Amino acid sequence: MMVAASSLIAITTLLAKILGLGSEDAPLHPLQITAGRFFFALMALAFFFLLKRFKISAPDYRIHFSRSFLGWLGVTLMFASVNYIPISDAISISFMNPIISMFIAIPFLHERIGRLRWVAALISFMGALILLRPGLESFQWAAFFAFGAALCFGFESILIKKLSHTESPLQILTLNNIIGCILSLTVASLVWTNPSSTQWFQLAALGVIMVSAQALFIQSMKRSDASYALPFLYITLVFASVYDYFIFTTHPDWVSVLGAMTIVSGALLLGIGESVRKERGKGGSVK
Repeated sequence: MMVAASSLIAITTLLAKILGLGSEDAPLHPLQITAGRFFFALMALAFFFLLKRFKISAPDYRIHFSRSFLGWLGVTLMFASVNYIPISDAISISFMNPIISMFIAIPFLHERIGRLRWVAALISFMGALILLRPGLESFQWAAFFAFGAALCFGFESILIKKLSHTESPLQILTLNNIIGCILSLTVASLVWTNPSSTQWFQLAALGVIMVSAQALFIQSMKRSDASYALPFLYITLVFASVYDYFIFTTHPDWVSVLGAMTIVSGALLLGIGESVRKERGKGGSVK
């Protein structure tokens, strides 16, 4: 589920770059792109909400608002960063958030992180650094947007895990997008320009794809430890490179290939190791 969410997150980043740079149409402001993402995500959720006649039950509004604010800020910073630096660089920086979340999970979620998880996370993190291409050119001012997004997403992931213990995924998604929609539309009104028909379609696709990724993300977090599930988000970098190749005919160099292979290796090590641990647990040799 986390791998599937990663594939969709990469698509939303590409759509945000297309909308932010513009082609035949005038570029849209990152705040407006974020508003479109939340609005159309909420419209998609409303259909399922009415179909299932779902009722919101005893939500923790304090955590919901904090999570939604961090999510809105993180998405906006991410969408802003891809307008100025390469998508792979922006995602590499922002996807340091699983490492941030792993550290936060220790005091906040009281999770025990084994040696295998640390090694797998470190391997994936090294892959992100390879794709970042350390050097003077990497230290662009726009990189701070991606760093800010990483911090926001890291803390948001922990809040999602907390909410998943007591609330249903649909309730978490719905409240997040209601709060995010109100917040983003209010702020975007300050910079609003009328999108073209093509841009409206792209904004709608952005919202629907993002909410689908959210649903997969929350289900993954609900069914496993945050420290186990989150490192799989690094695979977003691989998907972004593939999409970039087929859509923009961007040929990855050896650095991109090496970084992608390193990230996949870390994710595979984590997944295989966890499967072995669970199988041994069922057999009684590991508790």
